[in-house]
Amino acid sequence: MAALDTDTLAALAGYARSADTTATLVGSQRCEDYVVEDLRIASGDAEAVPVTLTRPPDADTPRPAVLYCHAHGKRHDIGRKELLDGRPALAAPPYGPLLAQCGYVTLCLEMAPFGARATTSEESLSKALLWHGRTLFGAMLSELSMGVDVLSQRADVDAGRIATLGLSMGGTHAYWLAALDPRVCAAAHLCCFASLGALVESGAHDLHGPYMTVPGLLRHGDMGDVADLVAPRPQLIGVGLEDALSPEPAFVAAHDQVRAAYRAAGAEDRLTTVIETASGHQETDAMRRAVLSFLYQWVAGMG
Repeated sequence: MAALDTDTLAALAGYARSADTTATLVGSQRCEDYVVEDLRIASGDAEAVPVTLTRPPDADTPRPAVLYCHAHGKRHDIGRKELLDGRPALAAPPYGPLLAQCGYVTLCLEMAPFGARATTSEESLSKALLWHGRTLFGAMLSELSMGVDVLSQRADVDAGRIATLGLSMGGTHAYWLAALDPRVCAAAHLCCFASLGALVESGAHDLHGPYMTVPGLLRHGDMGDVADLVAPRPQLIGVGLEDALSPEPAFVAAHDQVRAAYRAAGAEDRLTTVIETASGHQETDAMRRAVLSFLYQWVAGMG
């Protein structure tokens, strides 16, 4: 099996970098110690995507930024509201206000079919895209690249300090986008890292939604190979071994591979792993502390 490269990964997923991305401010709200912006971003003639952005109230100089990828959780009603309101699988407080208070500009796109974009089922959307030779996963990643565009264009963002962060579906988005887009300086992902080949063998792959289907991936590599493409950039992996989506054998197989990639790149210090032996599909307090420390070290301080 040949090593998985970025071009092959992009072709398999049907991922394409956006072009001429524009952002329109719909409204903004000043809270006690942060600002919330409601945006619509688009590329070409594509559908405008609703976006929530949080920032410090005095963001008049370039700041570090986070592209926050929301989760799935079979809650298509939540979407980007997760940034401000959180969700049961996340520790408190929600990341949007917290990261703004820590000095980050944070942007969250509403994926289809979630939130205001939940006008059709995930199954219907996945099938339609497959008939057109695309995947829902690739379409999501292509839209997320518009988020990197928008952050890079802002005067209050340091374009060299943009990280990705997410849990579950959002975690998978976080490290896949980092693998595909070199503009991402670091990736933190929680509760969704395991060998997909091992999950297929056990049947646990069926716990994932239809969105996470990339035809032919296992002929070229696995999730560990995708995470390898992030190296030597900093990467944080958080997992609970009682999580049905990250059972220990499947996690260890993927994790051993990515550790070897960072070792080969001379960047072992840039790979951080938080393993919770008695936790399931949720962010723990230890994971939250690790995320904040990771972002402070590798994004705010740039190592």
